[in-house]
Amino acid sequence: MRQVSVSRFVPRSKPTVFRRLAPEAMVRYEGSFDVRGVRDEGAETVVVVGARGVEFALRFESIEDGLRYEQDGEAGPFESMETVVAVDPDDGGVTVTARSSVALGLPFPSLTDRLAAWKRRGELERALDALAADVANA
Repeated sequence: MRQVSVSRFVPRSKPTVFRRLAPEAMVRYEGSFDVRGVRDEGAETVVVVGARGVEFALRFESIEDGLRYEQDGEAGPFESMETVVAVDPDDGGVTVTARSSVALGLPFPSLTDRLAAWKRRGELERALDALAADVANA
């Protein structure tokens, strides 16, 4: 399992950023998958995502300072994937940090999990850039 972390300063208030941290929005911000369905399960939201012949679910939950989500079940590109997006007050705005742990469950995990983490870092950087652009227009 590999871990990656990316952060962005966003010159907006915490409530403004929180309003944009919806499960479907995070999937769109990451840019790798399309939202194919959403179901509310009380404290959690399950988002079915897919692209080019693959479809799987992500399970989201709101946490005190942001959002936590993981691949739901074994259907999907990862053996396991968990991400936490935290919004912390900062001078003149907030710092948004996305931390993700990924494992592919393939042979040679030192190589395959490193590649998965590299791809995941790109998704998280794209997501935080898109979030920052989205709230800039709010």
